Amino acid sequence: MGFKGKYTVHITMVASAVALSLTAWAATMLTGPEADAQAAGAGPGGRQEVRVPTGPQGQPEQPVRVPESIAHATEAGGTAVNITIDDGPDPRWTPRMLTILKDNGVKAVFCVVGPRAQEHPDLIKRIVADGHRLCDHTVSHDTSMDKKPVAYQQRQILDAQKMIEDAAGGTKVEYYRAPGGAFTPDSRRIAAAAGMRPLGWNVDTKDFERPGTASIVNTVKHELSNGPTILFHDGGGDRSQTVAALEQVLPWLKEKGHAFSFPVRTTP
Repeated sequence: MGFKGKYTVHITMVASAVALSLTAWAATMLTGPEADAQAAGAGPGGRQEVRVPTGPQGQPEQPVRVPESIAHATEAGGTAVNITIDDGPDPRWTPRMLTILKDNGVKAVFCVVGPRAQEHPDLIKRIVADGHRLCDHTVSHDTSMDKKPVAYQQRQILDAQKMIEDAAGGTKVEYYRAPGGAFTPDSRRIAAAAGMRPLGWNVDTKDFERPGTASIVNTVKHELSNGPTILFHDGGGDRSQTVAALEQVLPWLKEKGHAFSFPVRTTP
């Protein structure tokens, strides 16, 4: 090989070595948005390739939101009903109601007071384990909170949400029910922004007044035409009448052809 050939080979080897060094240097020095984009799977030119979630048929899933309007309807529609139980948990009455619900194959929404959830996390975890849903019923069950400042309403709602979710081991609270129905546009907005659908009722059994088991049962039968969401209580006092009424109401609803559902929560 002549001088010219040796010189050409030498130059080629040096150029290759320099190119490899520059590539290694660039790989170690790449930082900032470009590096982040590559690490996240960016396409050519640093553009992020976004994966759009798809539904069962392959169509893109639409984002969901929690409306600020007060829910009454059922997710299942038709003649389905929603069982909702307020003011607990209570170590005497909540376990008995959970047993009745389980025996009848019924799921319910438990509207829980924050400090009571803190006191009885075992009951909150049992509610969740049995397949029921949680509802925020504020910190102090103040039925006049609709007349209080917005900051007060916010603390009542969001502090209770945290207490309940902590007691539940992280399970999300899906609804918010104002004590005594004391909703305001602000409280509904605060709840919805935190992922909780404001929840109303159609049938108020008045069981908190202890009118007698027969009266509670008859109220359900006579007022069910008002709508599907029925209100009971497991906290706030002696709930023996409610327990007895629930044992009668659930089989009667089944005999009349009613299924059981949860309240609607989100809208496409």
